Amino acid sequence: MILSFFAVVSLLSLTSPVESKTISSAWLAGWHTVDATPTFDLGNISWSKYTDLYFSFAIPTANTSELSLDGSNGDLLPSFVQQAHANGVNAHIAVGGWDGSIYFSTAVGSAENRTRFVKAITNFATNYSLDGINFDWEAPNNQGLSCSIVNADDTANFLSFLQELRADPIGSNLTLSAATGLTPFLDSTGSPLTNVSGFAEVFDFITIMNYDVWGSWSASVGPNAPLNDSCAAQSNQQGSAVSAVSSWLTAGMPLEKIVLGVASYGHSFRVNQTSAFVSGSTTELAAYPPFNASDYPLGDSWDTDADGPDPCGVPGQNGGVFDFWSLIEKGYLDEQGNFTSAVAHRFDECSQTPYLYDEDNELMISFDNAQSFAAKGSFIQNYGLGGFAMWEAGGDSNDILLDAIRLATGFEEDFDDC
Repeated sequence: MILSFFAVVSLLSLTSPVESKTISSAWLAGWHTVDATPTFDLGNISWSKYTDLYFSFAIPTANTSELSLDGSNGDLLPSFVQQAHANGVNAHIAVGGWDGSIYFSTAVGSAENRTRFVKAITNFATNYSLDGINFDWEAPNNQGLSCSIVNADDTANFLSFLQELRADPIGSNLTLSAATGLTPFLDSTGSPLTNVSGFAEVFDFITIMNYDVWGSWSASVGPNAPLNDSCAAQSNQQGSAVSAVSSWLTAGMPLEKIVLGVASYGHSFRVNQTSAFVSGSTTELAAYPPFNASDYPLGDSWDTDADGPDPCGVPGQNGGVFDFWSLIEKGYLDEQGNFTSAVAHRFDECSQTPYLYDEDNELMISFDNAQSFAAKGSFIQNYGLGGFAMWEAGGDSNDILLDAIRLATGFEEDFDDC
């Protein structure tokens, strides 16, 4: 049974219906609201199905007193906030991101800079009438992007900054959250913190980014966003929602302050037909097959990683990402998000992950479908987590994923707002 792992706490009583404080949320990628094919604009959002939305991204700059919205269609932010509030949705700004965390370390690296950064955050929140700040630092004392500034004291400095922000008259009224990795922030020795109680005091919640667990950097094909991996072979236990929640809980983050990040996209791998199928079969897909690590597949029309260098000047390559809507668009799935006979497929019960294989293009894709999202919704409800956050709102198709996780989490559904 996928939830039997939780020996660290007895939570069998935490199965009551969802309360109003439970978070139903997603990030909105500003760059996909303009100059993208297809675009996902404010008019595409099913506002009634969300409690919170995170406009992405505002970026810390070399000038600690300023945040930049370059590349994120910042002109849309006022309308985003206005429409969110008109629909009773909390409007947050996500700060940082993979490409936007270069200067986080500098921004919190000294007492003087922390005070300036607090002012930058509170001014930004005031100017745009925001309800909250979602910090997406990737990652304290961890390299992330190749030119990101890193300091052994990043995590301690981050906490000092957050304490100062929380003590500010404006900051005290903001909802403060963080998008985090599967394990707690790294201490000065590079090990995950064993005590995050200080962060639990200043954060309203954290959003665990339970995705990108397996990808082009891995030794084999694997699940992008596994719910569980304790039932997999030891070599295939790279992290999951189950292990991530256990890590953060053990370190002192209350369950109700843990929001599970879920993925509306998957990763693709170039796998030859011999490796793709179980030996002797032409229909049964193999688990964790090897792939061609030198061949980066092109993903869907939103896969623009190869269009130019990253902010550090490193040349880009195909990302191989397929959003859920594109799997339907390509005919891999039907309009309801179900498998079709067009491609070989399998569902891994351990990780609750579907796979499909396009033989003609030797393309294997690991992704999440409605069944995956429903399993994660049940996990959230059964263990009393704070809710879910989907990266990203635009990756879904006709709310198939959103409806599945909301229903399993315990929200009363309105299927008319699609």
